Amino acid sequence: MTESYRRSGDEMPQDRPYAYGDHSQGHGHGHEAYGGTPGAGFGEQAVPPPPPYAPEPRRRARRPVALIAAVALASGLIGGGSAALIAGATQPSAQNSSSTPLVNAGKTSGSGVSGVAKAVSPAIVEIKAQTAGGESTGSGVVVTSDGEIVTNNHVLKGADTVTVTFSDGSRKTAEVVGTDPDKDLALVKVRGAKNLTAASLGDSDKITVGDQVVAIGSPEGLTGSVTSGIVSALDRDVTVPKEEDQGQQGGPGDRGGWPFEFGGNQYNGDTGSSKTSYKAIQTDASLNPGNSGGALINMQGQIIGINSAMYSPSSASNSSSAGSVGLGFAIPINTVKDDLDALRGGGNSGSSGV
Repeated sequence: MTESYRRSGDEMPQDRPYAYGDHSQGHGHGHEAYGGTPGAGFGEQAVPPPPPYAPEPRRRARRPVALIAAVALASGLIGGGSAALIAGATQPSAQNSSSTPLVNAGKTSGSGVSGVAKAVSPAIVEIKAQTAGGESTGSGVVVTSDGEIVTNNHVLKGADTVTVTFSDGSRKTAEVVGTDPDKDLALVKVRGAKNLTAASLGDSDKITVGDQVVAIGSPEGLTGSVTSGIVSALDRDVTVPKEEDQGQQGGPGDRGGWPFEFGGNQYNGDTGSSKTSYKAIQTDASLNPGNSGGALINMQGQIIGINSAMYSPSSASNSSSAGSVGLGFAIPINTVKDDLDALRGGGNSGSSGV
């Protein structure tokens, strides 16, 4: 037995496949010394060894080769997964591999609410309008890199000075370029601005009920707040006041919310006698006082509306419970695009008070 273990480390004959060789087998005189037979195991009947220098029988080597051939044929029928398994068993891998989760690197990569917010937030600003009666806070959308910003007319009512705060915290003074009380739109321009991030204006005629949307604005002065929801209705007839002295002065800067009418009922205060109506996009994305003039955005990062009105369950005298109940309204962006040239020329100033 000692001799058997010592010789088990002898060099393998070169004419035999290493993968299927039997380390207990020998050749020529080595097995004659044991009185054994090639391929004989413990307890097997010994038979005379082959003549010296006789060629080694290859019958035993054919069986493993035939087995691998059969397995390879089966793996070819099953598919690449089995073939890869066989390859891994017969030729060890140089390193361990692990599966890496795939990400969509296509057109929609980085989409979702977070992607929209990251892309569009630099084009959304907070607007503070100083008036004789105090300060009104709203939002705005940068539409040109040289500082043109669209907002609601009611955000700027009676404004003496207008201050714009960008998403990076920087502040600039702006001047009112034009207003259109009939559409509740206004245009301001930041002095000396250049290389600003401008929003991409979409097509509000292509939106449908159920489309996911994102709203960005400055509710209650919380600059850059992001909410999301869906388009819950289209072509809502929303009525808002045009005059400064009707309803709640300062619009969304007041905690009670901007007064408006819908379906013959008044919300958030009295709209007064001087009013205007427009077809609005209804959304359940949370809007609060200060969101007016901000953006309603589709999931491609395009502006589809300018947020303009929201229903609050509180009255003007009970502002402590003001808040969104999922009834917000936005001016369709196609209305804004149609009005831009007129706003650049001063707009339909009417009786805006600006």
